[in-house]
Amino acid sequence: MSSSFLEKKFGLRGKVALVTGSSQGLGLNMARALAEAGAHVIVNGRDAAKLAPVVTKLSAHGTRAHAIAADLGDRAAVQRLIDESIAWQGHLDILVNNAGIIKRTPAADHTDADWDAVLDVNLNGVFVACRAAGRHMLARGSGKIINVASLLTFFGGINVPGYAASKGAVGQLTKALSNEWASQGVNVNAIAPGYMRTDNTAALQADAKRSLEILHRIPANRWGEPSDLEGTVVFLASAASDYLTGQVLAVDGGWCGR
Repeated sequence: MSSSFLEKKFGLRGKVALVTGSSQGLGLNMARALAEAGAHVIVNGRDAAKLAPVVTKLSAHGTRAHAIAADLGDRAAVQRLIDESIAWQGHLDILVNNAGIIKRTPAADHTDADWDAVLDVNLNGVFVACRAAGRHMLARGSGKIINVASLLTFFGGINVPGYAASKGAVGQLTKALSNEWASQGVNVNAIAPGYMRTDNTAALQADAKRSLEILHRIPANRWGEPSDLEGTVVFLASAASDYLTGQVLAVDGGWCGR
């Protein structure tokens, strides 16, 4: 396979991408993969201090990198994030909605505050970002939106009612936006990561019994690593996936097949 074919189908040179929640974990790895594929990347998180070293690392790949701190639980802040991202290079080609939080409490004890906090970031923030970026992309006739869903888009989970509800909704939102925007050049898809070694799963990893139960369910016989999403995000952001839209792709080591 020629390098020119790979560059044409998977290369992102000249594209501008925003990855929310990209100071660490899954978001950081996806941002790095997009930069390595040639995209100029905007990284985002709540803490500006944590973003500065990320910009330095991404710039080492020969592309431009920029940081914008914003709280994805604040709708006005999300709108500003998209506006500033578009203004940085004059356009936004790729949006990866990765930022998310989780609150682990049995449903009977799950507080209104925890429910609202999770839905504000995981669902409301995603919708506002999609809406704002979508308007820009529709006007240009092209764009790629990649939402980060979860295995709990398909399953109910345990002790995480707000998270499960939010991720189920992200899957449906992905399909709804695709139905409206695919004919106008904007692809909307989602990645559903399996059990990944991140801060969000620290409690599960620390629970020896539950961790082993999870491992035994995964045909690949290992927990996922943040790097396991790199190829998927580049594929969904590139021309190679131009006829793929409205999909929720499980990157789960085979979990959903069991």
